[in-house]
Amino acid sequence: MKFEFMTASRIIVERNGLNQIGKLTKSFGQRVLVVGRLASEDTSKAIQLMREAGCEVTPVNVKGEPSVESINEILAVSRENNCEVVVAIGGGSVLDSGKTIAALMTNTNDLMDYLEVIGNGVPVSKKSLPFIAVPTTSGTGAEATKNATILSAAHKVKVSIRSPYMLPDVVLLDPMLTVSVPKDVTASTGLDALTQVLEPYVSKMANPITDAFAKEGLARAARSLKVAYDHGEDIDAREDMAIVSLFGGIALANAKLGAVHGFAGVLGGMFPIPHGVVCARLLPFVTRKNIEVLNLRDPDNPAVKRYEDVAKILTENPYAGALDGVAWLEDLCKHLDVAPLSHFGVTEGHFDEIIKKSMNASSMKGNPIDLTFDELKDILQQAL
Repeated sequence: MKFEFMTASRIIVERNGLNQIGKLTKSFGQRVLVVGRLASEDTSKAIQLMREAGCEVTPVNVKGEPSVESINEILAVSRENNCEVVVAIGGGSVLDSGKTIAALMTNTNDLMDYLEVIGNGVPVSKKSLPFIAVPTTSGTGAEATKNATILSAAHKVKVSIRSPYMLPDVVLLDPMLTVSVPKDVTASTGLDALTQVLEPYVSKMANPITDAFAKEGLARAARSLKVAYDHGEDIDAREDMAIVSLFGGIALANAKLGAVHGFAGVLGGMFPIPHGVVCARLLPFVTRKNIEVLNLRDPDNPAVKRYEDVAKILTENPYAGALDGVAWLEDLCKHLDVAPLSHFGVTEGHFDEIIKKSMNASSMKGNPIDLTFDELKDILQQAL
């Protein structure tokens, strides 16, 4: 057995932990770039606390998912103000934006040089500026990953900039920040978090450390995602889902993902579909297809047993089989009212392009078995 494991330097999990942000930030530098939704009360509070601690704050507003254009605009502001530390407060898009800016402040090539697939894949060779991640949703796990996903409108695809140097210096996980998240966002981000503890567990690159995070994350998601959706004020459920998101980020950063995320970057680049929604819609269909193909072509694959483990954890039934887990996922997605892909303009006529691009996605490399073109097409057909 051979594997490596890495994660953020420091992780703080604390209700009302945002109150520490001023002191934490000042310990890294005085000139601070704050990346976030500036209309958010949480972001405003954090900025006030940093200023009270003596920081010079330059706030920038993130409107949507990070793109080549938006990153270059924010980077120009950061350089103009000679920022020494980056603080990102928000969901996955905000965290990925902040993480990328922190990296490009010290690695000064053009962004396209560092992007995978569509760029030159130049290694990020220098440590990023100090970066503090403060997630306000429970989904992407971006607070604990070593990559950021960037949209290239010109290529109609989302791709990654990736390096161990991009891991945050501090993750401040305050579940109180997630209580106000709307039901639809709770559903899509929560299913993304669930996907990100499920896919690394059955990944070709799973290891004993990521297994521990994945199994604990699956158990917490099973007991709390539906509760967080139905009763958003339930802080125990919100805390559970915040930890699921964190554990998913840790697991995927070290064990990769699978076909759900292989599709997600492509679909998100071609259509106006939030990342979590894509993952939510595809998860049961990819899981069922993987189980079917594994049993047909590679029944001795360790993932066969691992899908049974997943089912036992999700259903809390020690006698559950792999397909019982799929049924549980299907029921959950129905309860959370996940929209079909056709709702966002996807048609069968798009399938060939989607599949061709998805087969080159880095996340596909973690899927427990290689899926054929026709098998991938069947997944899309079911999700349509």
